Amino acid sequence: MREIILAFLTGFLTGVVFSLARLPIPAPPTLAGIMGIVGIFVGYLVVRYLTGR
Repeated sequence: MREIILAFLTGFLTGVVFSLARLPIPAPPTLAGIMGIVGIFVGYLVVRYLTGR
């Protein structure tokens, strides 16, 4: 759980810095883009599960 919280805080602070610097965010700005990232992760987990790694 600690790893998840640290990852969220790192992403949050990165978003704040990019916003203050008036730079585009380094992540997909739409739900579809975020779901694409989730899909990549789920695909990775499925293959890992099926191959027993």
